[in-house]
Amino acid sequence: MKMRSLLLVLALSWSCSLLADDDHSHLMAGEKLGAVSFPTSCAAAVQKPFERGVALLHSFEYEPAENQFKEVATKDPQCAMAYWGQAMSLYHQLWSRPTKADLQHGNELLERARKLKPRTEREQQYVTALAAFFQNSELEFQQRADAYNAAMEKLYLQNPSDREAAIFYALSLLGSGPEDDPTLSHARKAVAILNQLFEQDPGHPGIAHYIIHACDNPQMASLGLAAARKYAGIAASSPHAVHMPSHIFARLGLWQDDIQSNQAALVLVNKMSGMHLHMMHHKMHSLDFLESAYLQIGDNQKAKAAWDELETVRKEDVEEEFQDYYYAMRAGFAARYTLERRQWREAMALQPPQGSAPFVEALTYWAHAVAAGHVHDVAAAQAAADKFDALMESTKKSPQRHEVNAMANNHDEVHAWLAFAQGHNEEAIRLLRRVADKQDKVGKGETETPAREMLADMLLEMNRPQEALAEYEVSLKTDPNRFNGLAGAAQAAEKSQQKDKAAGFYAQLIRNCQGSNSDRPELARAKTLVAAK
Repeated sequence: MKMRSLLLVLALSWSCSLLADDDHSHLMAGEKLGAVSFPTSCAAAVQKPFERGVALLHSFEYEPAENQFKEVATKDPQCAMAYWGQAMSLYHQLWSRPTKADLQHGNELLERARKLKPRTEREQQYVTALAAFFQNSELEFQQRADAYNAAMEKLYLQNPSDREAAIFYALSLLGSGPEDDPTLSHARKAVAILNQLFEQDPGHPGIAHYIIHACDNPQMASLGLAAARKYAGIAASSPHAVHMPSHIFARLGLWQDDIQSNQAALVLVNKMSGMHLHMMHHKMHSLDFLESAYLQIGDNQKAKAAWDELETVRKEDVEEEFQDYYYAMRAGFAARYTLERRQWREAMALQPPQGSAPFVEALTYWAHAVAAGHVHDVAAAQAAADKFDALMESTKKSPQRHEVNAMANNHDEVHAWLAFAQGHNEEAIRLLRRVADKQDKVGKGETETPAREMLADMLLEMNRPQEALAEYEVSLKTDPNRFNGLAGAAQAAEKSQQKDKAAGFYAQLIRNCQGSNSDRPELARAKTLVAAK
């Protein structure tokens, strides 16, 4: 959908939404959340409001979903599924881990649902399945997620005509199983279920949404494009739904589509921010994708504008569960803006956000190490590596100790650039290749720098252009159309005397950056060489 058309849809949708109370949990005229059918034994008067709550769940609009289910419980106090819905609103399966208070509250809600004795066996199964996650808060998060997945599989198999059971089961697959599974077994299993449902019910928000999440990796990204093209239109009143297609667009290097998705999401966020709803996490997430996408088309000015807008977000306006995310965004925007632009000294001067957790502080020292490696500053690289390692140890002892797993790749990258600065080239290559091989299968964070691109950069600096070119070409398959990937591949091809290949990479770089206000010297060189050819 063209940007102007999408904005018009959003404007019409929200101009028709007359909000009469503070929690905004009632049905709204003109609202677009997608079509959901979830029959219950609750009073007929709350059936549509209940389904609205389920639709909100499917677009991860957890706060309004919880408000909606509370309203259902008020109107029909005997509706056990209203308490199931409130508990589901506390389980943010692909976002964050619930706090101990959330676990206790969720368990209390499900106990209340059980005491109401759900009127159908199917409803009892939904309550029992979710209780598998909430009822034993002493278990590790992953154990509880796996238990919920197993319970949802049972519910799914016993209720083959229940479409919602299949959809929630698919989501439970994505939220469970081993982390960084190179076979992507759970994602593939979920997509097999969801693709079949997508043909039957193309207007369902959860189906399109979860296909995108399942395919948010290099191996499967192209399989999620059809869902990405539809999801924003299905649930145009959800900021997350309007943003979500950009996960696939970013994986496929479709930067203009990525930019348009997040611009539209920000329009919607700004409209909803005045409606007593917490929108800052949506805003930060869309700005994250915007800064990255603008850097990929060489538009430093707009990338900086996205970073500047992030700096206007106040900590006190961010939900408690997203406080670490707030700090991570502040550290990440700064690191990305300096490193992607090859501003090594600027990157080495960055300071972590004051008050941030150790695993967030580590992002800044990761940037220091990458930059110091590029300028062969051994002392700075060593200091950055020492600081990163100390922060990693602190994280192991912190309430966020699970973040250590996410720090592992950055740890190897830090030590790779230290080894490179020290002249230990083969050790540097070994460490980066280990991360790159893993990312080829499971993917990197959507807006992160690919390790294989870094490996290619390193080989190019070692004056090994043919090896560098081979790595750039692999990287451009897993992470296509990246500015530095294309520019680096062109330079490596030039140094390898492969002029036609170099011209092809430069031409693609020019196409990607068409219409952008870019001061990148690599783009100027590309235009000069292509014009002279």
